[in-house]
Amino acid sequence: MNPSTIELVGTILFALAIAHTFLVSKFQSLAHHYPEGSMGENLFHFLGEVEAVFGIWAAIFIGFRTCVEGFAQYDDSHHVVGGALHYLESLNFTEPAFVFVIMCMAGTRPIIMLAEKLITLVAKIIPLPGKMAFYVAALIFGPILGSFITEPAAMTVTALILLDYFYSGEMSTKFKYATIGLLFVNVSIGGTLSHFAAPPVLMVAGKWHWGLMHMLTNFGYKSVIAIIISTLIVAFMFKKELSGKLEIKQKHDNFMVPTWWMTFIHIIFLALVVYTAHHMVFFMALFLFFLGFTTVTNEYQDQIKLKESLLVGFFLGGLVTLGGVQAWWLQPILTTMPDLPLFFGATGLTAITDNAALTYLGSLVELTDSAKYNLVAGAVAGGGLTVIANAPNPAGFGILKGTFGEKGISPLGILAGAIGPTIVALICLQLFPSLGGH
Repeated sequence: MNPSTIELVGTILFALAIAHTFLVSKFQSLAHHYPEGSMGENLFHFLGEVEAVFGIWAAIFIGFRTCVEGFAQYDDSHHVVGGALHYLESLNFTEPAFVFVIMCMAGTRPIIMLAEKLITLVAKIIPLPGKMAFYVAALIFGPILGSFITEPAAMTVTALILLDYFYSGEMSTKFKYATIGLLFVNVSIGGTLSHFAAPPVLMVAGKWHWGLMHMLTNFGYKSVIAIIISTLIVAFMFKKELSGKLEIKQKHDNFMVPTWWMTFIHIIFLALVVYTAHHMVFFMALFLFFLGFTTVTNEYQDQIKLKESLLVGFFLGGLVTLGGVQAWWLQPILTTMPDLPLFFGATGLTAITDNAALTYLGSLVELTDSAKYNLVAGAVAGGGLTVIANAPNPAGFGILKGTFGEKGISPLGILAGAIGPTIVALICLQLFPSLGGH
């Protein structure tokens, strides 16, 4: 390991950003010491937004890089060949843009109502009391749906349903943390039935030639078993809070139910965005058409969650910017670990880095087939341990944070809630045989 000054500073700022995520509640508390609406209050509220953390530290890093290398260096043909601008142009911001668009689309009334209907149908065949059956159906079916509509969309839909039905005042804080931890883990492994839905799989599937059948036989069926076991354990742990009858909610008096053709058009938009997930220029154009459609059908729509989605995109953009200079210490670790330490090491590293960044770095070096499996399996299993562990987590965090009081969601609370489901996922991914072989 012989890092350059820029790489070293990038890693220090990355570590400070991680530390910052653990201190957001302190900044929120400081905000209350200033008059409402004042600059001081707004500044500390902004510093207390988890979604803003990585964007802030990435901006500091770009500022430092500009001081060292200049903003842009040009060759004789006036092409950018160096400086901070060249670094930014070398990165791929398609994933943050995709998560922003898919969050906006998946959080619409037609999609949420369709998901509620499907979950209600699944709940009816589960031999459990009404409220518990709906909870179990939402946390099994929602995350597995992520393999087909992508993980960010599944996270958005499932989190919004949990917000409406289970994150009300009567539910205990312990239940809320157990549920958000379970949600994060289930979504992380629930996207592994296909090769295009989970960010850490997406990063390597093309290069390693992993198709749908490979994912189903090596990861998918194990993940489904883990999701079912973890969800049933958490549901029975909180069976008192999940007792009683479930009432399907109507959000306001002038509630207009979307027609079947409107829902169908939303599904078409979602499908086209998923299909063109690697082509930002196309799905951003689709998004503009989608905004036009929702404006025309405004009476059947809830307000588009632009602010929440933009904050999540900002978070992921910052993660990409800072993550781009972590290869100097991550790659040597990945290439020197034997299979089992790599499996558990990937889980641990995922807690402090983004699991997609981790698998991407793994794709840059030569690994055996078993090492490839252990890297990805460990990365998806650990995807629920922290907010930064998996790209869709900030989406769920942003939707549910308002129900945890003034101090917001504690990172240690998420870790405590996710540790049980993570252990179940690790056991299932390691002990069950891969039907297609590694």
